[in-house]
Amino acid sequence: MKKFILSIIVLAVSFQLSAQSKTGTIDSEFILSKMPELTKVKTDLEAYNKKLEEQLKVKVDDYQAKVKDYQDNVTSFTEPMKKTKQEEIINLENEIAKFRQNGSQLVQIEQNKLLQPLYQKIGKALEEVAKAESYTQVFTITTSGLAYVDPNFDLTKKVMTKLGIKIEEGK
Repeated sequence: MKKFILSIIVLAVSFQLSAQSKTGTIDSEFILSKMPELTKVKTDLEAYNKKLEEQLKVKVDDYQAKVKDYQDNVTSFTEPMKKTKQEEIINLENEIAKFRQNGSQLVQIEQNKLLQPLYQKIGKALEEVAKAESYTQVFTITTSGLAYVDPNFDLTKKVMTKLGIKIEEGK
């Protein structure tokens, strides 16, 4: 009998606790796409990309100059000089290949660094909206894979309003 009563009490408490939770959703990627600060991030990222391309061009130009010098003067080099020049050229080839390989990773790291303050801004606004409206949980639509979401609990527009971003009709 005690187990039965205890089970009913636990069940009642769990229903009460679940009745107190309020969940919502947010589309942070949509908000990010509408933030005016994103223009500067794109500009800064393009400048960073251009800087990397210029660095690569310098390396390629240096490589091409060394190859041309080697081809033009190979007959006048001693064997130890040939070996040294070949090693230099091989090292430059490896350096260029590594730079190209790491280039996309460097761009991704820079993009994450530039976007981090925007995500923090969205997070702070979300926290303020969620606390003001007593939400206990908020899911991100873009990464959760939810099959159905009641639009009445989508906080995307409220967060955008809090951030001062104009909301276009249709979303």
